[in-house]
Amino acid sequence: MQRLYDFLRRHPTGVDTFWAVVLFGLSCVSVVNLHGTPGYHGTLAEGMAVSAVLCVVVALRRRFPEPMLLLALTVGLAQLVVDFETTAADFAMLVITYTVATIGARWASRLALAASLGAAALAQIRWPAEHTSFLGQIAIVVFQTVPFALAWVLGDSMRTRRAYFAQLEERAARLEKEREAQSKVAVAAERARIARELHDVVAHNVSVMVVQADGAAYVLDTAPDQAKKALETISSTGRQALAEMRRLLGVLRTGEHQESGEYVPQPDVEQIDELIEQCRSSGLPVDFKVEGTPRRLPSGVELTAYRIVQEALTNTRKHGGPNAGASVRLVYFDDGLGLLVEDDGKGAPHELYEEGGADGRGHGLIGMRERVGMVGGTLDAGPRPGGGFRISALLPLKPAH
Repeated sequence: MQRLYDFLRRHPTGVDTFWAVVLFGLSCVSVVNLHGTPGYHGTLAEGMAVSAVLCVVVALRRRFPEPMLLLALTVGLAQLVVDFETTAADFAMLVITYTVATIGARWASRLALAASLGAAALAQIRWPAEHTSFLGQIAIVVFQTVPFALAWVLGDSMRTRRAYFAQLEERAARLEKEREAQSKVAVAAERARIARELHDVVAHNVSVMVVQADGAAYVLDTAPDQAKKALETISSTGRQALAEMRRLLGVLRTGEHQESGEYVPQPDVEQIDELIEQCRSSGLPVDFKVEGTPRRLPSGVELTAYRIVQEALTNTRKHGGPNAGASVRLVYFDDGLGLLVEDDGKGAPHELYEEGGADGRGHGLIGMRERVGMVGGTLDAGPRPGGGFRISALLPLKPAH
């Protein structure tokens, strides 16, 4: 059934042609039966011709609404002039009135309305009902005018409805494009910011290598053990810097410039204590625990961990409500670092965490996903079953080679 409906919608002229053929058959039967009866006006040939033309109006009404309206009005005037009474084919007048009111030009719609309101009166004047009083004739005019008025009103309402839905679709498409553009801009801006931060990390590693190399060259003859130790430091630092550079390849932008005032030391895991104390002093209760054996981690992992905790606590202050509390857990695994930040507040709106803030407003969660993705980790963000919000991340400690 759905296939048939879709086929009919794709071929509207075919559907109209079918009904035109049906109407032509009914009209022919009507003309043949009425021909020769007392009081009937018109010949059989005239009746067939008028029926054929009006059925063409029905068949082509949606393809050429304005020309078909003019053709129908011409046929109607011709009927008045040659004194040929209405038949079943004159139903096409009602159909074309609805059609131009729905999809026709505005001038055609107004013309159809004017013709519809006057057609019944003209027909009653041209072919008055016999043995009917004046009031009865007025009643007949009103009765015949109502269907045409209703057809025009229904068609105009359909036009308004279609225009409204078209406007809604256009607005939805425009908003979707704007959301996609905002999301892309947010991702690009966050990647640029991450690239600048990790640039400082890589620069630090390279500077360490330079210092160690100079020191090794200076003590190479006098203190071989120190020179060997310096070379080992250069080797490990170089591998770590190479790993960071590989992570940067996907986010660095051509022609990226450092802005003034951004050359500051990058935070690490040890500074999370200071961050939490700052949150506590601002009125946000935070429970902080560390599990496992703390140790030095790659600079990119430490920076990512710090930024995730920072953004999660910021979101708690923004969306959790005045009485919200938070907890932060750092878990040192053998092959990674786990983070769990939870709060018992109201939680962020659904649009801010669905698909990482795809509507262009959840920039903080977009940044989290970008950071975690750069170090090859995973991130899960969403509401807790018991209320509040939860952010869980696992940052793997990939070997730096």
